[in-house]
Amino acid sequence: MICYDGIRLLISAAAFAAQTCSWFLPIGVQNRQAWEDVRLTKIGQFGLLRKARPGIPAHYHTAVDFMRPRDNYIDEPIFPAARGIVISQRTDGPFAQVIVEHAARDTVWTVYEHLAGVKVVVGDTVVPDQPLGRFMTKKELNKYGWQFDHLHFEILRHRPQPWKPASKTPMRFFKVYNLECYTKAQLEKYYYDPQSFFASCWQTTKTTDFE
Repeated sequence: MICYDGIRLLISAAAFAAQTCSWFLPIGVQNRQAWEDVRLTKIGQFGLLRKARPGIPAHYHTAVDFMRPRDNYIDEPIFPAARGIVISQRTDGPFAQVIVEHAARDTVWTVYEHLAGVKVVVGDTVVPDQPLGRFMTKKELNKYGWQFDHLHFEILRHRPQPWKPASKTPMRFFKVYNLECYTKAQLEKYYYDPQSFFASCWQTTKTTDFE
């Protein structure tokens, strides 16, 4: 059963890592427990102040934007970062998204956006060696725009906001805070820096057992 009661918002990444299972990068680099092979987009760093654009005010970037790890435009996989349960899913175009809840004594949520070929539905248990979906193909990027040729990946401290499903998105039950962090305080309230989170986890947890 998924429970959202009693969540501590100020838990440190190191403290959480000590309590939970192993964590892995959500992309298919050679070593998914090392940052050395990671490439981010030019404006894909966590906490970068994004300029205002029509309809969207200036805000802090709540994710890291992983570049495609290989020149594979057919079936480059996107993986869960840790064992968890899918609580929200949408497949409607370039903003297709999966949200996974990872529960231990405390809870965090991971968000995977701009993925295609989604393989999971709400309620599925996922593990790090089974793909959630994939990066877009060249045909999909030509349709939606090459600015979506990356994985937008977030780690939330705070549960996502409830969302009423629509006919085109019947399994979208939550939305995140990615366009609502206008101050550093808001960013730090809702999000972990994924690079720092992973670094703390890998220093604490050495096992590679997915079970």
